[in-house]
Amino acid sequence: MGRLFGTDGVRGLANRDVTVELALDLGSAAADVLGRRTDTVGHRPKAVVGRDPRASGEFLSAAVSAGLAGSGVDVVDLGVVPTPALAFLVSAMQADLGVMVSASHNPMPDNGIKFFARGGLKLDDGVEDEIEALLGTGRERPTGADVGRIRADEGIAVRQYVDHVTASIGTTPDHRPLEGLRIAVDAANGAASQVGPEALRQAGADVVVINASPDGRNINEKAGSTHPEQLQAVVVAAEADFGVAFDGDADRCLAVDHGGVLVDGDQILGILAKSLRVDGRLPQDTLVVTVMSNLGLLLAMRDAGIATRQTAVGDRYVLEDMRTGGFGLGGEQSGHIILAEHATTGDGVLTALHLAARVKASGQRLADLAAEIPRLPQTLINVKDVDKTRAGTDERVVEAVEASEAVLGETGRVLLRPSGTEPVVRVMVEAASQAQADGVAERLAAVVREQLAL
Repeated sequence: MGRLFGTDGVRGLANRDVTVELALDLGSAAADVLGRRTDTVGHRPKAVVGRDPRASGEFLSAAVSAGLAGSGVDVVDLGVVPTPALAFLVSAMQADLGVMVSASHNPMPDNGIKFFARGGLKLDDGVEDEIEALLGTGRERPTGADVGRIRADEGIAVRQYVDHVTASIGTTPDHRPLEGLRIAVDAANGAASQVGPEALRQAGADVVVINASPDGRNINEKAGSTHPEQLQAVVVAAEADFGVAFDGDADRCLAVDHGGVLVDGDQILGILAKSLRVDGRLPQDTLVVTVMSNLGLLLAMRDAGIATRQTAVGDRYVLEDMRTGGFGLGGEQSGHIILAEHATTGDGVLTALHLAARVKASGQRLADLAAEIPRLPQTLINVKDVDKTRAGTDERVVEAVEASEAVLGETGRVLLRPSGTEPVVRVMVEAASQAQADGVAERLAAVVREQLAL
């Protein structure tokens, strides 16, 4: 069997891959690994547990909580809450760990379980391996007064999160920095259906809301950051200044300008990086992105005097590099944006607030700010049923990549990326024109298909 934990916790089809039994065992194992403390004698570990609105989250979060409490951990059940809110509350409530039951942007039948350590930080691979190694080992459990207790939070903790993110842009009872902006919000019928619009309104915006009626089945269904088409139409129809789209657990944010044009994560990162640098608040004048970020962003940052660092795909790798190097801003094209001064993980609501604050302070339209971060034409071809392990060593493939890079020069780039889960090699080409990107990608994909065929 392969490793249980993926790039963002444990995820799969709810009640088939992610079962009650697995959730119970994961809760118990996480209690043993993350609940350990050596600094306080007699300390009763505490966990906060949250979920997105999908139906399976009800029984899976109950099972995780049972596993934790049965292992001597006191549990605060936050109910439906965005992933970044849970991460914040792990720190704010001085909990020893946090558990989020969510499959993020995945379809409703899926679900997942992700853990946060003290301080609201995602786990590194070694800690996940420790948890996985304890599964099914029949550990001794406490009895009597040593078992944990479970209590439901009445919304007070989530109120702390809203106050925290709105205060990050200077919101006070006497100062509402987003007054005068009309913002459309697509909440994906997800975890930010109430919190997202509430935060923007608290900061002073006039908010138009769609897809904010979760019923347990409609999360991400033709809505949110993975399906922005409805938001694009609503922004234009409502004459909004711009719109923002979250995913199911609100750790992502994409935007739409006043004309209905999508503004992706790369452009949002570029806008925020330039703003922070001007204010002297971009540590080391550096932005951390992944290898999938568009070359247009890298070139725009170079012209703005901002260095870029590229990591493997996944916000956990971006965050790891940010923490190691002391950088303050990073993220992904998909809309995972990490503002380290205010959050320990990607936060869609926080991103929306800071983007809106930049639009308001600049006096410019989002379209004008986004135009400063051009997107080079990009083509992505998934070459299936190939030996992905030889993608970086096959002589003809390597030669074809080098030839393609020579043709593109500084106005384009090539990326070959083996899939982490399938016999697939992803061929990505960026170029000065779409026709050139298509042509180079198709020729390179043909070489990969021929040379690496299984």
